[in-house]
Amino acid sequence: MREETMTSPDLSFGTSAGENKAAKLSHSLLRKGWKRFGPPSVAFILFIGGWELFCRISGLKPYLLPKPSDIVMAASENASNLWVSVYTTITEAVLGFLLSIILGVGFAVLLASSKLIERSIYPYAIIMQTIPIVAIAPIIVIWFGAGMNAIIIIAFLIGFFPMLSNTLIGLNSTDHNMKNLFYLYNASPLQTMLRLRIPAALPYIVAGLKISCTLAVIGAIVGEYIAGIGGGNGGLGYAITVASSRLQTAYLFACGLSASLLGIAFFLLVNAFSKWLLSSWHESEMKSSEG
Repeated sequence: MREETMTSPDLSFGTSAGENKAAKLSHSLLRKGWKRFGPPSVAFILFIGGWELFCRISGLKPYLLPKPSDIVMAASENASNLWVSVYTTITEAVLGFLLSIILGVGFAVLLASSKLIERSIYPYAIIMQTIPIVAIAPIIVIWFGAGMNAIIIIAFLIGFFPMLSNTLIGLNSTDHNMKNLFYLYNASPLQTMLRLRIPAALPYIVAGLKISCTLAVIGAIVGEYIAGIGGGNGGLGYAITVASSRLQTAYLFACGLSASLLGIAFFLLVNAFSKWLLSSWHESEMKSSEG
């Protein structure tokens, strides 16, 4: 009787093919990550290394140009004070930013609802934007008192106009065919505003958010220069003022870098919100998420 042997299927080919595919995918991800983060990282390392080397070779005094290592040491030695200053500035910037969003979008909706109102009020908003904030800051201090209230108002004023102008442009850029369609279905002006014009203006509102969020940090620090609270509760603006008066240049750099990182963090948060809000339907974020 003839014996038939059963052979099991060879799975080595499928396994190797899957491993090759995974290796190619990981290699592609590494290559994309290097293209995106590699050159800035190399430039940063070269810049910091050159800065450190130049200061050590030239023998410059630390109060003229501190080494990066001095800046790190100053930040670590004053970590508790630096954190309090950063927290204070974050609170002021966030409150000013939220106020600029609420009033900026609200006034833009009001102006977009009537061309007469827009022609009557919008020129004064432009005039308010052209006045340097340093010129009106003393008036703000007189009206609201020195301290956090005045700082929040200054941060709000700096971030208000980008929100107003971008939102107004978006509301006035609604497709006329869509507005005519809403008109044919007897939609009220409020319904048209809530269901058509505001959703269509979201990309413009997000663009205003990206501008206003960093300006709010700048406004908070400028407000702390002029109307800041001192002592242990002072923000980054007050800390910079004290460090400069004492020639603590390394700590001055640490405060400036903290302010810069704070603005970057604000922008990245708003940018992540923009991707979440627009990536499913708007071309700008769809392209950026695909790329």
